Amino acid sequence: MKWDQGRNVIEAMLKSGELQRVPASRDRADLLLDQAAAHLVSARQAVAKDPEGAYALVYYSARKSLVALLENEGLRPTSRAGHHGIYRAVRAQLDPPLGKVLRPFERLRRRRNEIEYPNFSSPPVSADDVIEESRAAEALVSLVRDLYDEMTAF
Repeated sequence: MKWDQGRNVIEAMLKSGELQRVPASRDRADLLLDQAAAHLVSARQAVAKDPEGAYALVYYSARKSLVALLENEGLRPTSRAGHHGIYRAVRAQLDPPLGKVLRPFERLRRRRNEIEYPNFSSPPVSADDVIEESRAAEALVSLVRDLYDEMTAF
């Protein structure tokens, strides 16, 4: 059974070169999801001494989770899509009903960009920020694990 929700968005992203077709790979998806989970462990270990680095790891965890879902479907984002394109592709397929779990990705992405390219008007990242956002990333890892069998090759 094909996953139909968001099909028009995915097809448009394939046509524009924001996504490319690759062989669907549960093994590759599992590797990415395992890395995502490891990033969360590393972030929790680093948070006291390096909250900015820990926040980046939390973001990488969230991003790799979404990429894992796409890899499982045989889709890979290109540099043209950027990190926002990853979110757009997954959101098109899952929101509704899973927007509440997905939406924190955009906040993570924006905040990670502020850290990476500081404008000094944003407050510094705190350990509490990292801990709170790690919960959101952990929810994405769990969501992807739960959806693997439902979202087959595109």
